[in-house]
Amino acid sequence: MTHHLAIYDMDRTVTVTGTYTGFLIHVARAMAPWRLILLPCVLLLMLAYVAKLISRQRLKELNQALMVGYNVERARLMPHVESYADRVIATNVRQGALAQIAQDRADGYRLVLATASYRLYVEPIARRLGFDAVIATDHLSQDLRYVRAKIAGENCYDTGKLRMIKAWMAAHAIDRGDAHIRAYSDHVSDAPMLEFADRPFAANPHRRLALLAQVRGWPRVDWD
Repeated sequence: MTHHLAIYDMDRTVTVTGTYTGFLIHVARAMAPWRLILLPCVLLLMLAYVAKLISRQRLKELNQALMVGYNVERARLMPHVESYADRVIATNVRQGALAQIAQDRADGYRLVLATASYRLYVEPIARRLGFDAVIATDHLSQDLRYVRAKIAGENCYDTGKLRMIKAWMAAHAIDRGDAHIRAYSDHVSDAPMLEFADRPFAANPHRRLALLAQVRGWPRVDWD
């Protein structure tokens, strides 16, 4: 095979816990502590999502508007993004994941972090972990002066994540027939990505993925 790819989900696969809520709280505390009083609204929005009143994408946009702001100057925001990445690396990364990342690198695999979390803070985390590429949810103003609480294109989740992986491969002239792919995830929403891989791994799987992995014959790894 010409291309060797190791594709990792991030939240609860490489990290111990999710990173999105922690990011919102970290930035709110640093930039506008008064926004912390809006946390109950975040919980209400989560209930609205569970009740299928709003989409997952809209949930993320509204939460960011509440806790960070709808339109935030990138230069003010980025120091807090970088400090959040430092915090994640220091306190929220699985040691077993680090060992597997090192093994894949030693085996000659190109390391790709594919996650529903925002590219805004995923890229600094990926850089610290030594990943070669990031596939993530983008802001509408990803390359502009202001960061808006608006998603550009798809939320990098479920079948949307697989579409974005395929688009990334096409953009880098990587034909599926010429690639060998290892993929790691903790969550059943990544079943499309795992099905796409040559060697899928259920990493620290929750119950539904653990059951699916048994049926599919996917290896289970636990990095706690």
